[in-house]
Amino acid sequence: MQLYYAVTAADFVEAVGRGRRFVHVAYRVGGQSELLRQAPPLQTHGDFMSVSDRDAGIVERPEALCGAVARECARRGYRGVVLDFEAEPRDDLRAFAALLETRLRESRRALYVPGTYADAAPDAVELVCTAVSGGNFQEYLSEILRRRGGGKRVALDVQRLRMDFQLPAPTGEGMPMEADAFEELRAGKAVYFSPDLCARYFTCTRNGQAHFVLFDDADTIKHKLRIGAAYGIETAFLQWPEVRDIADSLS
Repeated sequence: MQLYYAVTAADFVEAVGRGRRFVHVAYRVGGQSELLRQAPPLQTHGDFMSVSDRDAGIVERPEALCGAVARECARRGYRGVVLDFEAEPRDDLRAFAALLETRLRESRRALYVPGTYADAAPDAVELVCTAVSGGNFQEYLSEILRRRGGGKRVALDVQRLRMDFQLPAPTGEGMPMEADAFEELRAGKAVYFSPDLCARYFTCTRNGQAHFVLFDDADTIKHKLRIGAAYGIETAFLQWPEVRDIADSLS
């Protein structure tokens, strides 16, 4: 399986010594159907470009935006595009994704989209989040693979779990934890492994309230990657800031 680290220009110098494949987090959808680039000069070439929907303006001219993305791919030799769309899906961005899929296919470049945009770009590769906090990870993955038609149509979006669940948790929703707070809370706790979730966990009590803390480390991430590879998935994307402390163990 090929691992790609999502890096900003500031991260790249550090990451380049510990990885060989990258997604360049340097682009977002602007107003006027523009492709905006980060302010510092980019030294990127090859691998993939990431396009964010953060503060995205309404895309009234998807052809113009697709053209800008295609030109950037050609200019910098990118192999394709990862749509890092996290907000609620929008019709204008769905139209952009559909048109971009066609445009990139013409130049033999790949498009990766989150599951919320998979129906808009059915021939793109769907990004599947690995941060599963309920059910069974293998069943979750196999169901998506069945729906998408195999591992070549899916890539792993590796998100490192650090999730605190206050018990009881009837909604199944936890609170993400910052690394420092997590390490402080974990100190001295007995840690266990969940075969169903492919993640580690511990329990504790704070202010009289029971907590269940679910988390990933290098071993659990590698376990998820091995499961994905066994299912025929060929590509995984990891956020460099989330894994910089364990990157040497993942290579």
